[in-house]
Amino acid sequence: METEIISKLKELSKISNELDLPEEIRTTLTQEVINYTNNFINKLSTVRAFTDKSANNLAIDNNKKSISHLLNLYQKEVVETGINAASGTHLGYIPGGGIYTAALADFIAAITNPFASVYYASPGAATIENEVVNWIKAVFSFPKNSVGSLLSGGSSSTLVAITAARDKHKIKNEKILKSVVYLSEQVHHSSQKALRILGLEDIIIRYIPLDEFHRIKPNALETQIKKDIDAGLYPFLIIATAGTTDTGAIDPLNDIANIAQQYKIWFHVDAAYGGFFILTSKKEKFNGIERADSLIVDPHKALFLPYGIGAVLIKDKDAVLHSNHYTANYMQDGFSEELVQSPSNLSPELTKHFRGLRMWLPLQIHGIEPFKACLEEKLLLLNYFRNKLLSLGFKVGPEPDLSVSYFWYPFKENQEEKNKQLMDAIHEDGSVFLSSSTINTQFVIRIAILAFRTKKETVDKAITMIERCLKKIN
Repeated sequence: METEIISKLKELSKISNELDLPEEIRTTLTQEVINYTNNFINKLSTVRAFTDKSANNLAIDNNKKSISHLLNLYQKEVVETGINAASGTHLGYIPGGGIYTAALADFIAAITNPFASVYYASPGAATIENEVVNWIKAVFSFPKNSVGSLLSGGSSSTLVAITAARDKHKIKNEKILKSVVYLSEQVHHSSQKALRILGLEDIIIRYIPLDEFHRIKPNALETQIKKDIDAGLYPFLIIATAGTTDTGAIDPLNDIANIAQQYKIWFHVDAAYGGFFILTSKKEKFNGIERADSLIVDPHKALFLPYGIGAVLIKDKDAVLHSNHYTANYMQDGFSEELVQSPSNLSPELTKHFRGLRMWLPLQIHGIEPFKACLEEKLLLLNYFRNKLLSLGFKVGPEPDLSVSYFWYPFKENQEEKNKQLMDAIHEDGSVFLSSSTINTQFVIRIAILAFRTKKETVDKAITMIERCLKKIN
C-alpha cells in the first residue's frame, strides 16, 4: 500500500511541478511579456481610443497554449475591443491610467504574495498598507487617530463608510423608515447602491437643489433638515461630492460641515474622482473636507494607478471596528496585535490584494511632484479645450471646478437628436473617446481629462475629430 502511495505521489509531483517553473522558462515568459507591454506602450499614441467590437474566442478549453499565442489573442480580443483605458485619448467617463511603476509593484506583490490583511501574518505588508493610508490622511488633514483602508475602488469604499455611519447612528429595524439621507442628484450612484446593499433601501432620500454650478445649496439643505426634524424624522447622513462625475463640481464642503456639526449628522465626502486635486492650485475649493466624518478617494483615478485601488478614511474608529472586526479560532495566533494594524479589521475583506505596494512604490520612486504637475496640466488642458470649442460655435456648461466639462452644438433644428448623432459619429470615428450624459434634462457630450498620458496634442486631436464629425452632421 505504501509503495503504491509513493509511486502515485511521484507521478502527481511530476505533473504538479509544471506550476513551479524553472528559471529559464520564467525568464523566457517574462521577456515575451515585457516585449509585448513595451510594444503596447510605444503604439498608444497611434491607436484608436474606442473600437465598437465584441470579444470572442476567450473560452477556457483546457488545452495548453503558448504565451505568444495568448498575448496575440489578448491583443485582438481585449486591447482592440471597447475603450483603450491606458491611452491618453480616453477622455470619457473618468479615466486614470496605469503608470508603469505600479505595474511593477503588482508583479512583485503577486510573486512574493504576502498576506497583507493581517499584521501578524505579514508585518511589513500590513505596515505598507497603513503607511499609504497615513499618507492619504496627511493629504486631507485627517487626524492621526482616524482609520482607513485600501479597497477595490469607490463603490467598496463607500460601502465601508456608510456602514460605519449606519452603525454609529444605530439605523436598523423600524428606525430605517424614519431616517433621512441628504445628497445631490450629481452624487455618484455608488451611494444609492451602498444604501440598498446595507438594507437601507426603505430609508428616506432627499435630493437637495443645486446652484447653477451643480453644487448643493447649503440653505436648501438646512431648510430640509429642519423640516424633517419637525416632522419627527431622523436625519443621519449627508453625502457631499468633491468632484462630481458629470460636471466636475465640488460641493461647498465647509458650509455643509457646519450644518452637519450643528445637527449632529454624519458628514461623508465622495472625493473618488476629484480628491487628489487638493494637491494643486485648486486646494482652497476643498476647504472643509478635513471636517468630514468619512471620506473616499480613488488613487486609480487622479493618482493614475491601475484600476482596483480606492481608499476610505473614517474618524470614528469604534464604528468601523464594530462593523468589520470579527475573530475565528484559526486566527488566534494574531489576537494580541493592535486591532487597527490589520487592514482586515477595517473592511469586509480578509483575503485581499496587496494594494498598498502599487501606490507605495510609485510614490517612493517618483516622489509627489510629477503627480501634482500632471493634475495641474489636466486643469489647464480643460480650459484650453473649452476655449477651442467656443471658437467653433459650441456651447459649454458652466466653468467646472476640476477637469470634467460638457458641451453641445446649438443646431437650429432638432438640437438634441443631432447632438446624439454627433456623439454616434464621434464613437464611430474612435480616434478619441468621449461620452454623453443628460444634465437638467438636456443631452450633452462630456469630456473628462484625467489620464496621465493626455497632452495638448491629444486635445488638439479631439478638436480635429469633433470638427470632422460635425461636418458629417451638418
